[in-house]
Amino acid sequence: MTFTRRAALSLGASLPLAAALPRAAAAKADMKGIDIAKSRRVKLGEFEVTTLLAGMMSVEDPQSIFGMNVDKETFAQTSDAAFLPADKVQFFFTPTLINTGSELILFDTGQNAKGITTAVEAAGYTTDQVDKVVITHMHGDHIGGLMSDAGETFKNASYVTGAIEHNHWAKADNKGFAGKVAPLSEKMTMIDDGASVASGITSVAMYGHTPGHMGYMIESNGAQLVLIADLANHPVWSLAKPDWEVRFDMDKAQAAASRRKVLGMLAADRVPMVGYHMPFPAMGYVASKDDGFEYVPMSYQMML
Repeated sequence: MTFTRRAALSLGASLPLAAALPRAAAAKADMKGIDIAKSRRVKLGEFEVTTLLAGMMSVEDPQSIFGMNVDKETFAQTSDAAFLPADKVQFFFTPTLINTGSELILFDTGQNAKGITTAVEAAGYTTDQVDKVVITHMHGDHIGGLMSDAGETFKNASYVTGAIEHNHWAKADNKGFAGKVAPLSEKMTMIDDGASVASGITSVAMYGHTPGHMGYMIESNGAQLVLIADLANHPVWSLAKPDWEVRFDMDKAQAAASRRKVLGMLAADRVPMVGYHMPFPAMGYVASKDDGFEYVPMSYQMML
């Protein structure tokens, strides 16, 4: 059959009027806004590792936080080379759940109880299932979810934190510590560098951001991953430029030294990491580059 213009016109003439007329455009779809997954789970040996997005925040004037010891032109050029704006930064708050098979262990708790509860539930758990809460350090965005007006967020959990860190904040006049940590202190186990939190989970001193700031080496069945907490808080302004000063690092020289030491180890040993403020899902690798390091976000490596 040959479909000619005359045949088409003839066919159109034989159709009902409604069918022959152009169809009205469908109603426009509603704008949904920015969306991002709230959790990411991978396997590490016999463990399951789940990063949790407990909150996000955009902040203007990032050089008031990062690169405080460099000029504006250097900061702008470094940002532009990495396709980043120099006038805004997006923060992510990423606690991590480790399921060892015998315990469900949470590292840090976000800014508030609602945020961490929502994130835990989005990952398929409940706060009552958390057996142990480990606090890497006691800045507000790490201890904020421990308590609410309703009391403890993790009612069945025990608590672990660094002795140096706890002792520092216990002597300080700090509202966050007084309200969130002090009521739980009797239930806390105090540890030092190299302590075992559970089988396969070991504390690693990463001092400087706070006096007792600690990360954690996670090991299972020959696989390794390091939780670096706030050792490095930005993929460029902290990793590529480890000597750039960060406002929230309490001992800036010690923090920079810790960054170089730990990031150097991660790069040399090719061990993956989770960074609390890295772009979600906050998992990736570190490669040596020039006088600093390059952040390589995880793609599918830990799904295989």
